[in-house]
Amino acid sequence: MGDVEILIILLVVGGLLALVLTRGRGRGTTASEQLGDAEAEARRWYERLGGQVLNLTGTDEPSKQALADAAERYTAAGSQLDQASTAPQYRLVTDTALEGLYYVRAARTAMGMDPGPELPGSAERARAGELAETKEVDVEGRRVTGAPQPSAQNSHYYPGGMVGGRPVPAGWYSEPWWKPMLLGGVGAVGGMMVAGALFSGFGAAAVGGDAMAADMGGFDGGMDPGMDPGMDPGFDGGFDMGGFGDW
Repeated sequence: MGDVEILIILLVVGGLLALVLTRGRGRGTTASEQLGDAEAEARRWYERLGGQVLNLTGTDEPSKQALADAAERYTAAGSQLDQASTAPQYRLVTDTALEGLYYVRAARTAMGMDPGPELPGSAERARAGELAETKEVDVEGRRVTGAPQPSAQNSHYYPGGMVGGRPVPAGWYSEPWWKPMLLGGVGAVGGMMVAGALFSGFGAAAVGGDAMAADMGGFDGGMDPGMDPGMDPGFDGGFDMGGFGDW
């Protein structure tokens, strides 16, 4: 084999190695950029939530309660942010902060303030819809009411979404019956009973879409068969990252 042939082979091999290394660096840069974008997005929503929570003071029970819930999300998002190191973890921070901003928007509405621009929505919220009129249900002597507007009786806001695998309309309720379900444990049983009654009692008053009505047709108003009372039914708090202007 001549010197020229050897030189050609070395050039080809060198070119292939350079191509592989270049592509590897390109993939690394993309992953790094994705991580950076996710972190920046998380911090942006977290800081926006903080600005609202730290500068607003409730003037009545509904607005105070909604701001307290927003403050809880702010604290949770801050803890998540301190521990985040991957893109999915930063997206979880974004989800938590956005949920907090839903509570802020509800508080501003309760105080008669401009609620601000619409927040990014989600398929779960669209599916759940929102209460269009005042309704009440009775569960073993326990009366739970819900309404589209806050009042002294209905001072606990829920932004709408999935609870225990079922869509619950956004609105103002007489008690935060969903919290034990999110925390799990024995208290989740009572929450599931209320949730079952809500689907038959509140469902017709919800403005959401055909999907919700179709889903409710399969519910019997009770607990899911076989559910372990100690099991956390879970909650999907994900939000689509649509456009959102400044407050």
